[in-house]
Amino acid sequence: MATISLSDMTRREALVAELATQVKNPPARVGDVASDPALAKLRQLGTQLWMDTGDLEAARKLWRQEFSALTTNNTLANQVVQTGIMDEDIKEAARRIRDVEPGVAPDDLVMDIGFVINCHIALRLVSAFDAFVSVELHPSIAHDIEKTVRYAQRYYAVHPERFIVKIPMTPEGFCAVARARAEGIPINYTLGFSARQNYLATLLSKPNYCNVFLGRLNSVVADNHLGDGRFVGEKATLASQRVVRELREHHPDIPTRQIAASMRSGEQLLTLAGVDVYTAPPKAVEEFYAAHPRPESIESCLNKDYEVHLNPGADAETHRQLELLWTVDDAFKAFAKELAARGGVHLTGNDLRQADRDHGTRLFSNFTSEEQQAIREKGKIPDFARWKGRASLDDLMTEAALQSFIVDQEALDARIRKLIAEA
Repeated sequence: MATISLSDMTRREALVAELATQVKNPPARVGDVASDPALAKLRQLGTQLWMDTGDLEAARKLWRQEFSALTTNNTLANQVVQTGIMDEDIKEAARRIRDVEPGVAPDDLVMDIGFVINCHIALRLVSAFDAFVSVELHPSIAHDIEKTVRYAQRYYAVHPERFIVKIPMTPEGFCAVARARAEGIPINYTLGFSARQNYLATLLSKPNYCNVFLGRLNSVVADNHLGDGRFVGEKATLASQRVVRELREHHPDIPTRQIAASMRSGEQLLTLAGVDVYTAPPKAVEEFYAAHPRPESIESCLNKDYEVHLNPGADAETHRQLELLWTVDDAFKAFAKELAARGGVHLTGNDLRQADRDHGTRLFSNFTSEEQQAIREKGKIPDFARWKGRASLDDLMTEAALQSFIVDQEALDARIRKLIAEA
């Protein structure tokens, strides 16, 4: 294992690591946590329960013995920083970093302070719940293998026992995850939307976790008036669970667990019972509690194959795009196996793009900067008709998710830059 150590760090990185651990007034450990019988039944069926929030107070109200982790992201960090509560801490951090490296580039300084902020939010959650916390990288490095690995190392150095590092699903991300996993860094390979994406991720990169953001899949169908949207994400999640589990069972070196992410309702905690992991936001958890499901009525849904209903006028291309979310055919498996044989740690993003072109799998759409801007302006749920024929739906959804994070990150970075100028 070649994980970063303090001796490997620059003086600036060592100071940033120190600042990242200096959490003022850390919260006391939440005590006397009750158990919930329905959640306990889900745990018996094999599902790990994570709360999809970095809001400590929201989590505290809903936390039960069955939860084991939380997830944070840059949207939450932006919300915290915009309140002004961290203004003086940010200014002090900027002054101290400049003291050890007067010529630090402005962008590097902003990223370092963002790293400190994310660590503080995550460490407060660790302190309160003694739980694992999945932490987010700056989206600007999503296509930079070296920087992605470096920041994964830096997060791991702050709290190796509790931090799980999120890396977004880009071509470079596949390679960065493989390298980080080779160093033993726990990785949550995030922003996945299909079984085929996660088949490649699992076989090539061996992350600890992969995702299907199922709520957004239901929304893209409903919001684009392609159908009612029900069970699109659930069907994709269960299909991904099956292929990930199959790979895990046949390859002893694969630890990957499937996450059902972006849950939108308490009902989905029941319709996906048995999936490896849930990341459920407070709203879904509240709905689950309010429904008072009887534990004896909760059964594994792993063998279910939910029906998806599209409008009668949906054309063949629309059907094909939806099918790609839950289908991993032999041609795609051959593509994934060829890349895995070459070794994820030895590949680049362009290697993956070339293999995608050679095999005709259409997994990587290579959006231009103008196209990325158009996707960013539309938000998390893209205009399906605008991109039909240009991009596969799973890759389009990943790009839309990444671009939405960039919007929040830009707001956070702007606030940090303003405070740095005042420091």
